[in-house]
Amino acid sequence: MKTTLLQSSDITGITFWLISMALLASTFFFWIERNSVKASWRTSMTLSGLVTGIAFVHYMYMREVWVSTGTSPTVFRYIDWLLTVPLLMIEFYFILSAVKKVSSGIFWRLFLGTLVMLIGGYLGEAGYMNINAGFIIGMAGWIFILYEVFSGEAGREAARLSGAAKDCFEFCKWIVTIGWSVYPLGYLFGYMTGSANEVTLNLVYNLADFINKILFGLVIYKTAASLTPAGSK
Repeated sequence: MKTTLLQSSDITGITFWLISMALLASTFFFWIERNSVKASWRTSMTLSGLVTGIAFVHYMYMREVWVSTGTSPTVFRYIDWLLTVPLLMIEFYFILSAVKKVSSGIFWRLFLGTLVMLIGGYLGEAGYMNINAGFIIGMAGWIFILYEVFSGEAGREAARLSGAAKDCFEFCKWIVTIGWSVYPLGYLFGYMTGSANEVTLNLVYNLADFINKILFGLVIYKTAASLTPAGSK
């Protein structure tokens, strides 16, 4: 079987490789550092490691698809998002529960909103439903998530926090707002209007995943470490 090698001129393919290695390194870091933080933050650290670990495996497959065919690895990307994005969303619940008692309703609303967003987007991009309908459903899920973290119960609980935990929630909230805007824009310009080519689309998606997965976890780690008393675990 012929093996296709990554070319030095393939900038998008190189980003697949670089982000794969960054995801692998982040996974080891989050899991190694998990036991160095306060017990109430360990679930968040575990989830951060799961997110980057799952993404690493999928990025290896996505890189192979891109290098071999030069086409977008849509199915693998959505499988990755279907597993990792709900884990990222419930991080908001665990950030709050690390410092106070909160309702499990926050967990389930964020989880279900994420599924609506992803399933709608995938069905539209993969051609299983009208592309406009898929976009509308996906946007509805994202708007619901934003409502929850800004003005819903999660947002109201976060407003009562102070210090590093509040800053962490606020930073992650803006990652979901600004960082995630890349995905519906990619859907709009890449699939609905066709004005973005696959090279640009995958380059932007890859860089967005770097921010939305790795940086998200690093902010949580920094917060957990800052709230862990010296010499305690």
